[in-house]
Amino acid sequence: MSGHNKWSTIKHKKGAADAKRGKIFTKLIKEISVAAKLGGGDPNGNPRLRTAVDKAKAENMPKDNIDRAIKKGTGGLEGVTYEEIVYEGYGPGGAAVLVEVLTDNRNRSVSDIRSIFTKNNGNMGEAGCVAWMFSKKGLIVYDKSVDFEQLFEAAIEAGADDVAEQDEQVEVTTDPASFIEVREALAAKGFKQANAEITMIPQTQVVLEGKQAESMLRLMDKLEDNDDVQNVYANFDISAEEMEKIDM
Repeated sequence: MSGHNKWSTIKHKKGAADAKRGKIFTKLIKEISVAAKLGGGDPNGNPRLRTAVDKAKAENMPKDNIDRAIKKGTGGLEGVTYEEIVYEGYGPGGAAVLVEVLTDNRNRSVSDIRSIFTKNNGNMGEAGCVAWMFSKKGLIVYDKSVDFEQLFEAAIEAGADDVAEQDEQVEVTTDPASFIEVREALAAKGFKQANAEITMIPQTQVVLEGKQAESMLRLMDKLEDNDDVQNVYANFDISAEEMEKIDM
């Protein structure tokens, strides 16, 4: 399974999404507000906002919260200016890690992220040290029970780049610009997605076992728990057998 999605699957199994719903809402509201501020408050004319709103709805965020976040963005963020920064580094076993941040205090964020790397057997690197290992893509995930042949035909016809069977799911990848169009075309044909997002997909993977695997998951968890962090991507792979041994 791809490293970027391995972490998503692990979080789902852990129930972390439910346990941290308040924190998830906070990060989604920040993303919606920034997207609305940069590209306008109409989701139909602002792909970034449309994606953020869809993600918020998938997390069952109330419509009022979404509307307030959009208004907050289009009316200015109440004196707060958020800066988008990407930090890069290495986790246990040399796994590449990308951390996307939205912050109103660069000094605080860089200090916090560096500290998290250091305390969890990782190292923060220079800008560009691992970004070249990732490609920005649209990713639409379906349950393994989906009819692969029908999905493949429909996805390619809709403009998808690729359709691949993984251990526990089927992944459709697209160019970011055609992500929404492909996702909606597949939904219109009755394919029910399990997840859909714009993500960073690693070109290569690092297989981790034992203490390195456990440390990597702890690093990812601590990074995502930081209030300024929006997304974390990595190129690790941990087998299902190895995951059974890890008590998270």
